[in-house]
Amino acid sequence: MPHDRFVLLDQGEARPGRIPLPPAFSVKATTGDTEGRFSLLEVVLAREIPRHTHHVADESVYVLDGELLVDAGDHSHALTAGQFVLLPRGVPHALRPGAGRPPRVLQISSPGGWECFVEDMIEAGPRLTLDGRLDPARLNRIAGRHGISYEETAP
Repeated sequence: MPHDRFVLLDQGEARPGRIPLPPAFSVKATTGDTEGRFSLLEVVLAREIPRHTHHVADESVYVLDGELLVDAGDHSHALTAGQFVLLPRGVPHALRPGAGRPPRVLQISSPGGWECFVEDMIEAGPRLTLDGRLDPARLNRIAGRHGISYEETAP
């Protein structure tokens, strides 16, 4: 095992990135750590993620606690602690918190790169929202660089 890639994090620790991320996003393995194979984040999903499609990466989500609502294709699912969903590239999906506290999940992107998109979103800040919600048209201004497209509704 190459020792320069060994990562050990204590509870509550996260990998440093290009910019500091809010506590809702804790990067456990960066794309660089895994030589591009995947990235792993612990996320508290406090707001709805609009319907979107990953064109390059598969997204996997494992629910640690809370309830996560997943719309994938034409189906809706309510996931709770211990449940897992694989969202293959090319499958449109949306994520949102269920009842109670926002869900806490492990989110894996393969190949990696998810943490880079999160950094770009955090850096853009409120410019990505409209009326307090993430706006697909505004998200698409940065999402395309990461192989992601958000569904925009016609005006």
